[in-house]
Amino acid sequence: MKTITEHLTQYAAYHRDRRNIMTHLVGIPLIVIAIEILLSRPTWFVGDLPISPAIVVSALAALFYLKLDVMLGIIMTILLGLAVWFGSSIALLDTTSWLSWGIGLFVVGWIFQFVGHYFEGRKPAFIDDIIGLAIGPLFVVAEVIFMLGLKKELQSKIEAHFND
Repeated sequence: MKTITEHLTQYAAYHRDRRNIMTHLVGIPLIVIAIEILLSRPTWFVGDLPISPAIVVSALAALFYLKLDVMLGIIMTILLGLAVWFGSSIALLDTTSWLSWGIGLFVVGWIFQFVGHYFEGRKPAFIDDIIGLAIGPLFVVAEVIFMLGLKKELQSKIEAHFND
């Protein structure tokens, strides 16, 4: 399995333009929330515990992120938990409202993505490696963490690949 540095470096290669990164800070969270909304139906009960596809997918993603980096994994787990909660709340609405929220946020999120890649002049990372779809949300969180001055060692390792 690739390290977090390898994953983020590969993803960062497709995201060098600051405008592209800024559009991703909006677009990727919208897409994640949309997916959580759309995967929040159906819900099954295991005893008294509600289980939806959103919970299963988020739990698997959280384990992946935690294996890559504990600190970032904890942040991702919390954010995914919030997205599951929000998606589950929207899933309680009537079907038209649930689908409108889910599809609407998904489309708006991808518009942000493609505008960013227009600025970048390069295709999205997931075109060459499907794992880019899972790394995108982690990249956004890492970028915010870097902007806050945290995880400097990780940031330096990633940036070293582009300063050679």
